[in-house]
Amino acid sequence: MGSNAINSALVLGILSATALSGCSTPTQEQPTLAQTLETGGALKPLQKNIELDQADLFFDIHPETKSVIGTTTLTLTVTAEQKQLLLDLDNNYRISSITAAGHPVSDFSHEKGEIRFTLPDSVTVNQPFEVTINYEGQPHVAERAPWDGGYVWSKTESGQPWIATAVQGEGCDLIWPCLDHPTFEPQQTDIRIRVPKGLVAASNGRLIETTEGDDWSEYHWRSEQSQNNYGIALNIGPYDKLETTYHSRYGHEYPLVFYYLRGEKEKAQKLFAEFPKQLEFYERVIGPYPFYAEKMGVVQTPHLGMEHQTINAYGQDYKPGKYDFDWLLQHELAHEWFGNQVTNTDWDHMWLHEGFGTYMQPLYGQYLHGDALYHTMMYDQRIGIRNEHPIVSNKPMSEDDVYKADRGPGSDIYQKGAWVLHTLRYLIGDEAFFNATQQLVYGTDDPKPGNFKPHFADTQDFIDAVNAETGKDMTWFFEHYIYQAALPELVSERDGDQLTLHFKSAAKAPFTMPVEIRVGGELRTVVVSKEAKTITLPSNDVHIVLDPESKILRQQDYLDEYSAFEAK
Repeated sequence: MGSNAINSALVLGILSATALSGCSTPTQEQPTLAQTLETGGALKPLQKNIELDQADLFFDIHPETKSVIGTTTLTLTVTAEQKQLLLDLDNNYRISSITAAGHPVSDFSHEKGEIRFTLPDSVTVNQPFEVTINYEGQPHVAERAPWDGGYVWSKTESGQPWIATAVQGEGCDLIWPCLDHPTFEPQQTDIRIRVPKGLVAASNGRLIETTEGDDWSEYHWRSEQSQNNYGIALNIGPYDKLETTYHSRYGHEYPLVFYYLRGEKEKAQKLFAEFPKQLEFYERVIGPYPFYAEKMGVVQTPHLGMEHQTINAYGQDYKPGKYDFDWLLQHELAHEWFGNQVTNTDWDHMWLHEGFGTYMQPLYGQYLHGDALYHTMMYDQRIGIRNEHPIVSNKPMSEDDVYKADRGPGSDIYQKGAWVLHTLRYLIGDEAFFNATQQLVYGTDDPKPGNFKPHFADTQDFIDAVNAETGKDMTWFFEHYIYQAALPELVSERDGDQLTLHFKSAAKAPFTMPVEIRVGGELRTVVVSKEAKTITLPSNDVHIVLDPESKILRQQDYLDEYSAFEAK
């Protein structure tokens, strides 16, 4: 947890907090993090009729006191009549002033991570207006980033400040005043980061300009596409930069950029050489890189990594990958398609980010070196599946509800999600699978640069795409694998040369799956359902192997036993 204290030198001039009922002086509760450490869930009533058009963010970073002075201007639109506005901001910050639609707001509250105030009469339905908030303080410190959200105040080996933010799990309100729900994405974001001279600030979008003061440098970044609010990131350090131009198979070009710590150029160059190779894979298999108008960027960070749109965090220390590629770089790059181009409408559908993102590593292994690598990586992922909660509950969920294994699917949104996709691909074939995936990602079956933009989707959207591609209602498949925790079990009984098979599942929906069986040296395929089916084998003692290439995600006791052992 970050310190709740605020450096007294920073708060001179800040309005003091009071809790007097009816007082026009702004009331601000003492810092509390309980409410701001969760993100998403059901939309708050006062945020249901709000649209976020633009965000202009200024951060003045002070490493010596681990403090921030900030100004946020949001361009908002109310789509229905309402008198009050509710924004989210951690109470580690103190607010010095608020202006709404050009009018100073003298009466506001900032309690339990929520800013509330009455809107001026000049704010009308469907007419954009601006809200500007000036704030400062010592932000929440992420103790185990990226698993814990907040600021990371670190130092390089030479003792220079090395700072980053990562807030996927806790939300944007840990670093700026925002609407803390995944559906609020500004259509344009300007990010201005002022840092001590000698440091570099890398962030989302394109670098517009750099300005210099006596003892500071300011970096102005701009994203002109929908920007994940949790993906807005500050990365500050003594960086050097590698840069080249990537020539896309779609006929355009865009910059590849890697911000790395000074003195590590040789290692950085080796990683940088993977950028175009991985992009080639994604553009061949999924489609155009979504943010070609800005950059494909990566920055070295003092935490492991995170999918920050156009500036993915990388903190794996250039460790060699046993599968001939850097898995972290490849996984975070996957999120430019699965998470940033298509974003879940609610954290409940987070498997669309992480299941697809995790499946891309075995797919890339197959792309590079063939089936052996693919199957090895899939087996590694199979060990981690827990099956304690459904991947999707079909109700609003906070990020914590999803990631904490005692109340949600936890890591199953990664490994199990990848295995669901593996089985689906086997069932419907590559053409239908990748076409449906492309429809999910781009919202079109013919993605070309210029004819798509970032959008939101949920699990039903993917089911609809699968149904459209196959010409069948595949809802039953998702009933068993996504909306049900327990896996289908392939039950087999053998009596001499008679083999009887059926699937057992807790879900009520039908379940029919082609099952490959190796019978001696011959490979057979048998369509198996919940109804028992008996086949005749060539002899009483012929050796058989069910599903020899592990194409079907199913209950297997030996895997559960080993998974439980590994989890201890």
